[in-house]
Amino acid sequence: MTTERNEIYDGLALKAMEMRAFSYVPYSGFAVGAALLARDGRIFTGCNIENKSFSPTICAERTAIFKAVTEGCREFSAIAICGAPAGEEPSDYCPPCGVCRQVMTEFCDDSFRILLVRGPGDYRVYGLDELMPLSFELI
Repeated sequence: MTTERNEIYDGLALKAMEMRAFSYVPYSGFAVGAALLARDGRIFTGCNIENKSFSPTICAERTAIFKAVTEGCREFSAIAICGAPAGEEPSDYCPPCGVCRQVMTEFCDDSFRILLVRGPGDYRVYGLDELMPLSFELI
């Protein structure tokens, strides 16, 4: 974990917080928003979208990454993630699930930063290698 702070990260964190409002979470009641920063400066957003059969559910992080990939973008610098029960302010940091971490390893290198957001200006910054030290790799 680092204490990196800058205006770009601050804006990314706020965008992730805003995206929680778009979550569709009738089953878990846990709303997550994400904001993905591409190396070219574009920002792709995502929210979690649940389904009653569970396996079609998609996390906010993968929504943002897949949106970016479908628009031809495959190089990323950082992602901000914010999650809490729907209608409540976050009281803790919300790390990405293992599936999202594995997807990040597909498109991101060791310089990629993951911001876990609790509030405006209140976030922790991690390297992908810190959150996914032993990702699956084809040999």
